[in-house]
Amino acid sequence: MGTVGLGILAVVLVGSVSTLCPAWHQILGGDAAACVGKYTAANWLDLVIFGLAQGSLYALIALGYTLVYGILRMINFAHGEIFMAGAYTGYFVAKFLHDRGVLVAQPVLALAIVGAVGVLTSVTVAVLLERIAYRPLRRAPRLVPLITAIGASLFLQYTFSGLYGAGQKSYPSVPGLVGKWSFGGVEILRTQAVVIVSAVVLMVALYAFVQRTRTGRAMRAVAEDKDTAALMGIDVDAIIVRTFVIGGALAGAAGILYALLNKQVEFAMGFQPGIKAFTAAVLGGIGNIPGAMVGGLFLGLVESLGPSLFLDGLGIPSPNGLKDAIAFTMLVLVLIFRPTGILGEQLADKRA
Repeated sequence: MGTVGLGILAVVLVGSVSTLCPAWHQILGGDAAACVGKYTAANWLDLVIFGLAQGSLYALIALGYTLVYGILRMINFAHGEIFMAGAYTGYFVAKFLHDRGVLVAQPVLALAIVGAVGVLTSVTVAVLLERIAYRPLRRAPRLVPLITAIGASLFLQYTFSGLYGAGQKSYPSVPGLVGKWSFGGVEILRTQAVVIVSAVVLMVALYAFVQRTRTGRAMRAVAEDKDTAALMGIDVDAIIVRTFVIGGALAGAAGILYALLNKQVEFAMGFQPGIKAFTAAVLGGIGNIPGAMVGGLFLGLVESLGPSLFLDGLGIPSPNGLKDAIAFTMLVLVLIFRPTGILGEQLADKRA
């Protein structure tokens, strides 16, 4: 495995050097003027901003995975569909408000309504999923909830396909979010700015909630040992439900932000972001809340910068088509050199 990791690292380094300095061999010969890359500083900045926006969405979804894993030690593979439910339902509210002129006349109020409906939908789906599918299997072997989660994912996909239709639907444009804002001479798309700022606010709020509130302390206690927490008077079932509520709310918010950024929604839209978010959670260290945030941002930046940085210099014709391969290659590379993730996996120490 060490040889594989070093091989991947060598390809990354060679590709990056060739992209940033196509004539690097001339530099070694003394021709410093030959080191002129294909991309300008503005191009790289645009890629970084896009990566941060995309990574912020991955981080919000990844927090749902890591919260549930921290409490129940299970991977909720239906979490991508919780994300989809909020975004897809929000479309109908956005269209309703757009058709009546509210989205144009009062965009802040309209977006608040769309966001509230999206979050409420995702929370409802998450709570029903926990109550119907997962709670009866809480003492079952780990493989049983895993298979159930995959089945629940498919069930939710085709349920929403039947309810809302199988075709893609496009969110109406919000006039106030068209164009760019300038920050210190740096121009950024308004949708990207809203996504990044909203995600950062939500992530900071979640971290403060878990660390400083009574419910947050109870969640950490249940994550350490459910039976001991119950003996101390903590209502374990209530804490688990609240965990699903928080994860669902973050997924719903991510769904609305995703729709503002990418416009298109459909019944299967949760699969790929869900897998990427799970990858981000593993990258950061599963069960680790700051790790999920870091993993999401890292994955978004790698997806955005990787094709241009790692592959363009190697002469690959369509490097952007390999962004998913780069993302999962980075996962392999990180786990080879640091198996517990970037910030380390957080699990309860069961030793006496």
